[in-house]
Amino acid sequence: MTNVWVICRKELRSYFASPIAYAVMALFALIFGLVFFSATREFVNFSFRSQLNGGGPPMSVNEYIIRPMLGFAGTVSLFLIPLISMRLLAEEKRNGTIELLLTSPVQDLSIILGKWLGAMLLYLCVLGMSLPNIAFLFVWGKPDWKPVLAAYLGLILQGGCLLAIGTLVSAMTSNQIIAGGTGFFVSLLLYMLSWFTEYDTSTTSKVLNYVSIVPHMENFSKGIFDLKDSVFYVSFIFLALFLTMRQMESLRWRS
Repeated sequence: MTNVWVICRKELRSYFASPIAYAVMALFALIFGLVFFSATREFVNFSFRSQLNGGGPPMSVNEYIIRPMLGFAGTVSLFLIPLISMRLLAEEKRNGTIELLLTSPVQDLSIILGKWLGAMLLYLCVLGMSLPNIAFLFVWGKPDWKPVLAAYLGLILQGGCLLAIGTLVSAMTSNQIIAGGTGFFVSLLLYMLSWFTEYDTSTTSKVLNYVSIVPHMENFSKGIFDLKDSVFYVSFIFLALFLTMRQMESLRWRS
């Protein structure tokens, strides 16, 4: 585990030594801030009109603001995560430093886990840019905190899944642009599978719908913690990192 932590810290430092980390965090903060402003404005306006019309049942901050915002954050991550993962191994191959890693006494699993964890820490920093907005809602509206925690857990698991896929793609090419584009295409495909099978009840459609990341994220966004959704994401992470390790083994044999 020592080697994993060393590689993780090195990877995280390299992110913040370049504009990648700052650009991704700033872009996410800007987009999330605009969505937060729009959602809260509509919530306040609707509440004010409801009071003028004689009132009604109290509106839920969780349902009308937090859930749509965090759901949108999951969609935005489809675009941002490939920017994080595209350089993980592709840059090593392009610079020729992959041979140094492969011939070092560090196991392939430690290399892969270290790089994936470094990317995960940056992703957590990106998600952290949304916390000031959520904190404001807790001061102003006092929403239920349990659905918020469930939604953030879903975002973390989904992000880990997509980063594992990005790590695999990055190990298969030395071009960061190709790695980023392919990672985005695969992430988008996993996102859209549920759209294609929404009104189909065949066995194949059910399998494709299960592979899609959207149905598993929906339960988290509703504040529902279902073990099968967590198992899906963890299994996907394990599979992608396992395939990355096999790719690293093939590179080791070539070198």
